[in-house]
Amino acid sequence: MRAHVDTEAVVALTSALVAVDTQNPPGNERPISDAVHDALARWRPVWTEVEPEPGRLSLVAELPHPDGPGDRPTLIVNGHLDVVPVIRDAWTYEPFAPTVEGGRLYGRGSADMKGGIAAAVCALDVLERAGRVPACNLVFHLVADEEVGGHVGTRALLERGLIKGDACLVPEPTSMQLCVAERGLLQGYVTVHGRPGHGSRPKEAVSAIEHAARLVVGLHGAEFGEGEHPLLGRPTCNIGTIQGGNGLNVIAETCRFGVDRRVLPGATAEGSEAELRTRIDSLGVEGLRYEFDLKVFGEASELPAGDAFLDHVRRSIVAATGEQPDVVGMSFTTDARFVRNGAGVPAVVCGPGDVAQTHAVDEWVSIDRLIDATAAYAELYAAFS
Repeated sequence: MRAHVDTEAVVALTSALVAVDTQNPPGNERPISDAVHDALARWRPVWTEVEPEPGRLSLVAELPHPDGPGDRPTLIVNGHLDVVPVIRDAWTYEPFAPTVEGGRLYGRGSADMKGGIAAAVCALDVLERAGRVPACNLVFHLVADEEVGGHVGTRALLERGLIKGDACLVPEPTSMQLCVAERGLLQGYVTVHGRPGHGSRPKEAVSAIEHAARLVVGLHGAEFGEGEHPLLGRPTCNIGTIQGGNGLNVIAETCRFGVDRRVLPGATAEGSEAELRTRIDSLGVEGLRYEFDLKVFGEASELPAGDAFLDHVRRSIVAATGEQPDVVGMSFTTDARFVRNGAGVPAVVCGPGDVAQTHAVDEWVSIDRLIDATAAYAELYAAFS
């Protein structure tokens, strides 16, 4: 299949997608819909639009099979159209003016994950050029909001009963390795309350900053005794933000810090929050008063052991590249959790981007890897039956 890949077409489509600014937050995926419609137009899909909030558009494209209706399995391709924000002054390249240089395509979203989406779409052309047809029915889910939890993206599709299929490919950046498990996340804010007083008499009041500092030291990097997963390691805890006080000469009345916990399969929002509170209470901060505001919980997920879809994807990569991919886990979470946990559809995450480029300054994707992915996806479409 690799000989049938039109490199210019894959680069052009990746560039067209990267050129549309879909930073999230604030989140506005509707402007990219024209590029998505144009990319798939020749395959005459049946389109469904889901827009839970203004501008937060997800697209479902059901492709008619060249041989007409038939008893075939359905393969979903799920990819997110939003990207993380950029600080333009930090970039050497213009983040939304894609640049090809040294065998790489630079631009925000090139690795995460507009390059993967482009490869999955261009794989349709590869099949046609090779004189092949898909062995399955194909449905593309091109969604909003993955970068901040997916609630108005893939979750909205799930709630509307639109995730229906026999397997799902998620072309997130894995350097074409096979990701079958990912940690979940709990994110929220701890607000610590003190008793204000004059800054010249710190022992006569209660500093919310002092108490928060003791919590931060006790939480950051802490292990919560949830065991160890063979692909995901142990759960982690990061304190990512902190704000407190209202003046240099005032004992701080409040201090708030942001918690980002990564959890293992089986963890629940209630259980993960309870473990956090137990750890805080165990730190022995006398007179501590605090509250926790949960903002996001995303379940961990994993492909059931021995699921046949993993072998389908593995064989497709070997056929396209001659390489034997590794089976890996991700320390972070993707929309695959909604597909695996919510819809009960087996999902493998496998894409051309390098995870080291996700959310990075001067993000790039290898053009060789784009070609590999396009060929491998075409092999998968031709073989999944």
